Amino acid sequence: MANTSARPGDTVRESYSARSQEYVDLFGSVTSTHPSDRALVSSWAATLTGPVLDAGCGPGQWTDFLAACGLAASGIDLVPEFVERARTQYPDLPFEVGGFEALDAETESLGGVLSWYSLIHHSPQDIQTPLAEFARVIRPGGGLLVGFFKGAIVGTFDHAVTAAYRWPVAELSQKLVTAGFEVIETHTRTGSGHRPHGAVTARRLP
Repeated sequence: MANTSARPGDTVRESYSARSQEYVDLFGSVTSTHPSDRALVSSWAATLTGPVLDAGCGPGQWTDFLAACGLAASGIDLVPEFVERARTQYPDLPFEVGGFEALDAETESLGGVLSWYSLIHHSPQDIQTPLAEFARVIRPGGGLLVGFFKGAIVGTFDHAVTAAYRWPVAELSQKLVTAGFEVIETHTRTGSGHRPHGAVTARRLP
């Protein structure tokens, strides 16, 4: 029988834990990412100063990429198996198990947060909580980069691991504005065999 009392975060963690090795095999290297995504993250990283958090770091490939860009990068993820893999693969970088609703970071202490597909399982009713937490920990003028699945309307779809959400760029951008960010750029990409992709770069307002 399904555990109907489980919190959404518990479901996400358990679902990814069950398929963690499969995920690592498919997506655990930055070379498996799209070249335009690497170019975007690299150009965004070049605008930042100070510590940067990879929120939803998975097995740590983007955290390592940010470190290679010259940033003091750390990672956090709900899935213990991902964090264990990241610590083994990148022993010089700090990784922690945890969610985004209450980050263990001082207010205005970070130069930026990368949230690359790590908010896709948050519902429209819940997504403002992690965005507000990102706004709390990012210093004024610091950066946020969000990657997500793009859609014509906000709605769920059957993600390979567990249910996820698509967002219109404008609606997710408005969520960032509500949280205290200024949207700088938006990016979209479509291609055969891939779900439409979106990304938003934003700056924390004073």
